Amino acid sequence: MAATFNAPLASVLLAVELLLFEWRPRSLVPLAAAVSVATVCRGFLLGTGPVFGVPFTGASPGPAAGGLALVPGLTGGLLAIGATALVYFAEDLFGRLPVHWMWWPAIGIGGLIEPHALGVGYDVIDTLLTGHATASLIAGILVVKTLIWALSLGSGTSGGVLTPVFMIGAALGAAEGGLLPHIAPGFWATCGLAAVVGGVLRSPFTGIVFTLELTHAWSYLLPLVVASFSAYALSVLLLKRSVLTEKIARRLHLTREYTTDPLETFFVHEVMTHQPDVQMSADVVVYEDDTLRDVANELALGHTTQALVVDRHDPSRVLGKVTLAQLLHARRRDLREEHHRERLLGRSVNA
Repeated sequence: MAATFNAPLASVLLAVELLLFEWRPRSLVPLAAAVSVATVCRGFLLGTGPVFGVPFTGASPGPAAGGLALVPGLTGGLLAIGATALVYFAEDLFGRLPVHWMWWPAIGIGGLIEPHALGVGYDVIDTLLTGHATASLIAGILVVKTLIWALSLGSGTSGGVLTPVFMIGAALGAAEGGLLPHIAPGFWATCGLAAVVGGVLRSPFTGIVFTLELTHAWSYLLPLVVASFSAYALSVLLLKRSVLTEKIARRLHLTREYTTDPLETFFVHEVMTHQPDVQMSADVVVYEDDTLRDVANELALGHTTQALVVDRHDPSRVLGKVTLAQLLHARRRDLREEHHRERLLGRSVNA
């Protein structure tokens, strides 16, 4: 991806947000090395310019444009929700069809309606982002490409995600550009691209940075942040899973969000039993400033359910003990707080 789009940072972010779910040197260092090598090789072969050179003047769009970026952001979130639902509606529909799967590529007949919806689409994206697209092209891409893409993924035939999402997002922004104030040629198409990437992939940082690296329109940062994160927020609130994680969940593979380990947020001194005269074997020893994740690891390695807590500066001084039950109690408390926050969020959405 870094070599194809000349987007090294977005490539790293996409891997972190969608694949790795961690921010550790063991993952980031080899990832950054691979991305760097690919980008350097691309520089020698294809140059270092932007893939889609928008007519960028260098002037900042201003705070008003940042506020108006909510329009492509929210509509991009709605489009992401609709497209994702359409993908899995199509999957269910194709699963019930009494037709051999070899006939499913016949969905390409949509290309007869809008030929530009077929193919790689880089030229179409460039036309949209430079503000040269006609109304018929914008409408055709927005409607036909969305349908072809959703049906293609739903049928299980060959089809990508990134480039179709770029096309659909840019078409959405270009369509709204006729109603919103003129900022610069292709400005609203650029915002739409970032919004739909953030909403469909549930990767707002990737949507922002990818758009910046594709266009080199660095001063568009604020509108892109507003567009991408508003689309992401709407998608998260109204749709349980993304277009990428729904299929995994349907195959009964559990996925998780990029979150902090709850046991990393509690320390031994918060849950331990203070018993300086406690009598127990010292097979496992921990310190009062250790996290509960450290304790859980030590208990697992020691094949036990409790550990002595000693003073870090004077290991002969016993402070008390910590047990597996206390770790579970801390986790239950964290779950109650999390469920409380989710209920409050649900009420605010339904209000």
